[in-house]
Amino acid sequence: MAANKPDDSAAAWMRHMRRGAFEEAWQNSDQTLRARAGKPCWHLPRHFQYIWDGASLEGKRVLVRCYHGLGDTIQFIRYAPLLKQVAAEVKVWAQPPLLPLLQTVAGIDELLPLHDGTPDTEYDADVEIMELPHVFRTTLHTIPAADKPYLHAAPLPLSSEKDTLAVGLVWQAGDWDERRSVPFSVLAPIAKVAGIRLYILQAGAKAAGWQEGFGEHPGEFALHEYARVLRGLDLLITVDSMPAHLAGALGIPVWTLLHAEADWRWMEHRDDSPWYPTMRLFRQTQPGDWENVIREVTAELEKLPSSLKLTV
Repeated sequence: MAANKPDDSAAAWMRHMRRGAFEEAWQNSDQTLRARAGKPCWHLPRHFQYIWDGASLEGKRVLVRCYHGLGDTIQFIRYAPLLKQVAAEVKVWAQPPLLPLLQTVAGIDELLPLHDGTPDTEYDADVEIMELPHVFRTTLHTIPAADKPYLHAAPLPLSSEKDTLAVGLVWQAGDWDERRSVPFSVLAPIAKVAGIRLYILQAGAKAAGWQEGFGEHPGEFALHEYARVLRGLDLLITVDSMPAHLAGALGIPVWTLLHAEADWRWMEHRDDSPWYPTMRLFRQTQPGDWENVIREVTAELEKLPSSLKLTV
């Protein structure tokens, strides 16, 4: 049988991942590894570069390069303890704002601030962090830390009130895929739910459309302080962006709002995530239709007793 063309292979990989057929996706990844062997990629933007060459990492000093987004690093840093079981040393070259949080992850021997140059450490093998599921041939049943938090931060409650739910809200994602963002104008029903105290945790809230009188804006936070604020919440409602991953990794209840063609990691036809046990997914049924998503979220919020601390 002829090998698939790269585009066909990528489409097949995506289809398998969306269905949860991870092992079939890794077979596509194996084929891609063979096809690109010996071909340099250093001229490509970092997030398009492939690093792992398929060799064993056992007994080696392994450098983990974090070349994608903050959310990607947060999602896949869960592999550090597993990598440490086979590697001699685990060195993580990650985005500087994340380093205080990554210090709470088990299995990391050395944390290095990512920059545009070459890594300031010695290593025997390297891998991009999003390649680790392929390295370990993860399946739905072997996702590391799928049942517990793997990032840690002390709670920083924004209110001492005990009779209302503290709910955080994020509605705008990065601009590389604007379909992930919810227009501020459709969020109004959420603020009208009784028994909740709504906190605006959107970065750059005013630029994202926030208007005074809608929830409470506690200000901007450095990332490790932002994690503490999330730990002080009863629930975070967010679009598919870094806060969703951070809340999931911290183990706090999070409702993630997804557009109709959501990223592969959220799979298909599910309202939960095998990556984050405290996450619930709310999906568009029609492209661009956020009104119905917000209507569903509002209805679910209204079902929550105000004195109930969420567990999922």
